[in-house]
This record gives sequence, structure tokens and C-alpha cells, in this order.
Amino acid sequence: MDPTTHPTCGHGFAPAFVERVLVDALLATRSDAAACYGITGLQGSGKTTLAHQVAALAALRGRSVTVLSIDDFYLDQPERESLAREVHPLLATRGPPGTHDLALACATIDALCAGESVPLPRFDKLTDRRIPQSGWPNSGRTDLVILEGWFNQVPPQTDTELAPPVNALERDEDAQGTWRRYCNTALGRDYPALWRRIDRSLFLQGPGFEVVPAWRWQQEQTLQAANPGRHAMTQAQVLRFVQFFERVSRQALATLPGIADVVVRLDGMRRVQS
Repeated sequence: MDPTTHPTCGHGFAPAFVERVLVDALLATRSDAAACYGITGLQGSGKTTLAHQVAALAALRGRSVTVLSIDDFYLDQPERESLAREVHPLLATRGPPGTHDLALACATIDALCAGESVPLPRFDKLTDRRIPQSGWPNSGRTDLVILEGWFNQVPPQTDTELAPPVNALERDEDAQGTWRRYCNTALGRDYPALWRRIDRSLFLQGPGFEVVPAWRWQQEQTLQAANPGRHAMTQAQVLRFVQFFERVSRQALATLPGIADVVVRLDGMRRVQS
């Protein structure tokens, strides 16, 4: 990959890099159906920006690309509140494994790859609710599906790895390990069905989890700026929120370099290093 890119905040990746990613994505193309290309990166790494840049460039080349995010498939708030009552209170918070509608995700990708025009699920992060289906856009025909997410293809941890808490959230609010075991079990049992639908994948490898709080705060500020007058998280809330993702994020950093088809190293400013 070309080591030339702008930081993703505000400008996006450099055109030469986007071109290389599009070429790589098209390697997944199948003759009988649309293919699914996975772009994985930790929170704030620029995966959503990159996915939409690739789709825009593809459109200029006469190719139709549908971008999906794993965030589009969050369970709605009432379903997560039910999990919080029945399993563990931390499951009310969207995002970690076990809080997605995987049947909907798989069905949507299957329909797109089969050449069907389908409604594309959407989730409103500011209200923490799934947008009603009447507000979902229709896909139209697509040549390529891009699934972007922060933990695509990440494998589960062992029981030994799960035992020690990785942060204050796990230590203070999941002392018995119930929440993280539930998430880890879901990751190993339920998500491989979704991962199998990814034909080829790219991992945006940040320098470490330590950069995620700052990246996610920048992301929250961008979200708020695009939606003035609506309630967004404070910086303190963001710092707590990213702890929900720390364990699986560290697992991603440890395992995805050996799983993804292409690994792109980023520095702390989201600049491509290799």
C-alpha cells in the first residue's frame, strides 16, 4: 500500500491509497454474484471514511458499491434492555459482541450479493435507537458490498485470557466476569456466520488501543457538529464508553494481522505507514 495519506479527520485518505484499496476490493469480485469486502479498524481509525471513499471512487468507474457498517445492525434499545435485565446490566450498551442482530446482517448481505434491491438498516447513535424500517434507504443493484466494522473476523479469547479485568469497567462493574464471558461466547458462537460472508478483508492497524479514546472523542465531536442541537456524549462519557470495547479491540490488534488479507499500519495521526 502507498504510504501517502492525509489524516482521516476532516480530509480522508489520499486518492492514491483509496485507489489501491479499490483495486484490492475488486479482487474479491465473483462472476456469479456480488462479493463482500471487509474493512476493519478500531474506533475512530477511519474505516467508515475509507469505505465511503472507496464507494465514491468505484461509482466514478461505473461500479456500484453498497457500504454497510456492523453498527447498522445493533439490537434496538428495548432488546438490549431485556438482555441487561436477564444477563448483565452492561449489555444495555450497544456495540460489544452479543448486541447485534446477526440474522438481519446475514440476510441483508446475502440478498445484496444475490443481486436483490433491499432496504438497508440504519441506526441513530444519538438517540441510541434503530431507525424505523420506513426510513431505511433502498440499495438498488450492487457490484460489491463493503462491510466495515471494528471487530470483523476477531476470534474469541480463552477462559484464561478472560479471567483478569483489562480496565476499571470490568474490574468494578463485571467483577464476576459474567458480561465479558457472554460477549466472548457470542463472538465465538454467533459471529462466524457473518465473518464467513466476507470474501476478502483489510485491517487498518492502529498503533495500539491507547489512541482509541482520543480518536473516539474526535469522532463524537464530528457527530455532534453534523447534528447541532442534539445530545452527544461528553468526553468523560466517551472515556467510559471505549472501555466496553477495550478487550475485543486488543484481541483484534493481536490476531487480525494474521487473519486479514491486507494489513495497513496507521500511526497515531491515522497516516498510512505501510
